[in-house]
Amino acid sequence: MQDRSTEGKPAIFLDRDGTIIEEAGYIGDISLVEFFPFTVSVLREFQKHFLLFIVTNQSGVSKGLVTLREVVSVNRYITDYLSAADINIERVFCCIHRAEDNCRCRKPSPYFIRQAASEFNIDLGRSFIIGDHPSDIECGINAGVTPLYLLSGHGEKHRKELRPDVVVCSDLKAA
Repeated sequence: MQDRSTEGKPAIFLDRDGTIIEEAGYIGDISLVEFFPFTVSVLREFQKHFLLFIVTNQSGVSKGLVTLREVVSVNRYITDYLSAADINIERVFCCIHRAEDNCRCRKPSPYFIRQAASEFNIDLGRSFIIGDHPSDIECGINAGVTPLYLLSGHGEKHRKELRPDVVVCSDLKAA
């Protein structure tokens, strides 16, 4: 009998704004968090087969538009809300830098995905990233996971920036 305990687990890396919640700019207050009506049901289905993570760029902190405390509060609200719906987000990975900071963690860097793969024994070849920005897609390609691009959030605006081979879905439910 094969020992499956050493096999990597598949995961889905989810962008936050425009993917699991409505795009509302730099969110510093939980009152601005609005989940898509299908988020809970879709994530329940996903978690039957995948570990779930959130990977989000929140440059509003570096730009002085929101505080780190506010972003942490919003992220905690999101994970608590999902937890109350029996959805387990393994971890939220959050980059607070601007693109021009050239940090190692901002998407499209695969830094957070590689960190999760190491810590959670993830099989990247059977994993996905889902988001509404070209940086989500590039992050997935850079990490060796399958990217799915959503037209929700900023998706429609940046669609022409995608490679022609990227799978495009209307929203998380379609993914």
